[in-house]
Amino acid sequence: MNLKKIALGLVALTSIVTLAACGSSSSKDTLSKIKDKGTLTVALSPDYAPFEFQMLKDGKNEIVGSDVDLANEIGKALGVKVKIQAMDFNNVLASVTSGKADIAISGISADPDRAKSYDFSDSYYTANNVIVVKKEHQDKYATIADFKGKKVAAQKGSVQEKVATDQVKDASLVSLIKTGQAINELKNGTVEGVVLEEPIAKSYISANSDLALSGVKLDSSDTDSYCVAMPKKSDKLKKEIDAVIKKLKATDAISKSVEKNFELAQSAK
Repeated sequence: MNLKKIALGLVALTSIVTLAACGSSSSKDTLSKIKDKGTLTVALSPDYAPFEFQMLKDGKNEIVGSDVDLANEIGKALGVKVKIQAMDFNNVLASVTSGKADIAISGISADPDRAKSYDFSDSYYTANNVIVVKKEHQDKYATIADFKGKKVAAQKGSVQEKVATDQVKDASLVSLIKTGQAINELKNGTVEGVVLEEPIAKSYISANSDLALSGVKLDSSDTDSYCVAMPKKSDKLKKEIDAVIKKLKATDAISKSVEKNFELAQSAK
């Protein structure tokens, strides 16, 4: 009987220790978790040249871009390997919520709604919003009023979707999962314009001689700046990432990376 009691006591003690260990692990901050596993998993949507895109390198498909360069710099600063997870843009932030990714770097803007659910780094790049149209219709769409009653596309889940709704109010919004889809819809005449950030727009225009920028000037606020997204309460991780961004911006390294990858994207087409 005494042996049975001792055995039961040991089982109970083991359970308590196990639960304590689990509680300790779950309470670890994001930075500690990343360093413990030695890997930084980064979510992105590789259809946003020059920030993230796919190209053949040595016969293999590889994801490259200035956001990938930034991810590698963050990984280097943290002393961990970087693992890129490619997905549709509307799943990028959700992957951070679910824990499938540690951070997201995909031309993401820290708008107030997103800031309720995620921590964001300092901005690392600010781009103007523009509307891409068919080159033959460039003179036809010189003002926002010219899009009244027309269809305008934007990527689903992006800030540009909200920009189209708020600023091109009299047009009908067509939300599409991939930017490439929106461009194809423009080329085949299903929509009359596509709202994009200027660097991405210029990349598509360089690859499509039948496209051009409209004359429309859209407002671009601070919330259109790109930031790194991470789980809430990632204070230590945010501090590390902000330090990397500050260092890169001081040497103009991010702008140079954008230019380099813009040229790379054109050569890959």
